[in-house]
Amino acid sequence: MTDLEPLSPEDGVERFIAYREPSVRESTLQNAKTRLNHFLRWCEVAGIDNLNDLTGRKLNDFVTWRQGDIAPITLQKQLSSVRMALDFWSDLDAVEDGLREKLHAPELPDGAEARSIHLEPDTAETILEYLDRYHYASRMHAVMALIWRTGMRRGTVRGLDVGDLNEDEHAIQIVHRPESDTPLKNGNKGERWVYIGPEWMRILQEYITENRHKVTDDYGRRPLITTSHGRITGDTLYKIVNKATQPCEFGLPCPHDRDPSACEARGTHGLPNKCPSSKSPHAVRRGHITHYLSRDVEPEIISERSDVSLEILYQHYDARTAREKMEVRKEHLPS
Repeated sequence: MTDLEPLSPEDGVERFIAYREPSVRESTLQNAKTRLNHFLRWCEVAGIDNLNDLTGRKLNDFVTWRQGDIAPITLQKQLSSVRMALDFWSDLDAVEDGLREKLHAPELPDGAEARSIHLEPDTAETILEYLDRYHYASRMHAVMALIWRTGMRRGTVRGLDVGDLNEDEHAIQIVHRPESDTPLKNGNKGERWVYIGPEWMRILQEYITENRHKVTDDYGRRPLITTSHGRITGDTLYKIVNKATQPCEFGLPCPHDRDPSACEARGTHGLPNKCPSSKSPHAVRRGHITHYLSRDVEPEIISERSDVSLEILYQHYDARTAREKMEVRKEHLPS
């Protein structure tokens, strides 16, 4: 903190907007201005007149202040702009390096996204085949394999430890640990064992051996999915999935006729969620559940495996068309 150079929030936002202006559309720039104006309002309310004073705790105060006024999915979009600005300000020595990782977006409640938004099975298969061939056992491979194979929530993936894997039974134990910052959405009721199978367990085993950072978290636990600093944040998980589901990331041409070298969704300071084709972790989870429903897996099994009630499952996760539902029912009718 002692090496930081003073910069007012107003000047910081102006510099960030000027930096972004040549490379993005006017509509994108206006969205960023609107979102960052809310941040400036909070700085005024909180008495912050120097970006040097920002900390993880103060950013949490900002999230709390803002989330009472808008829907969760809108908040996630707004925080993406602030996060990008924090990254830029760190390059100006105005905030500490890595501060953006401390701006956590609350997990989306069930049904916050339209249930029609989900990862299609064919797309998931293409992504995983690409990762299997070119990025085997990478962090991205491990994350995508976990969410697609199990339908885990983002927070559940984040809370996994190395010791939660049972390699002999090819299964993962999911544990509610609120005292060390990894609670489950449904508390103790969400605790369960999830079978993933030998092929998927091998991916995780090799990830642990070859690519996992050998770190512990603030509580001395050994997180499964890591950064160089410790346990991965929810925001970083979100960004990994966004990036993994961009068509240009898994070998396909851009369906939106964008130039990859100029695309706002790519690059060091890019926002993967700006790609119209990218999907959130929640959309991958929804795709997993819909895929299993379409394969005639008993809804009760999916409900227990994914820790979601049958009512919520049908209301918010079932993205099958009416015809697809008929085809599944038809299999159980006498000919």
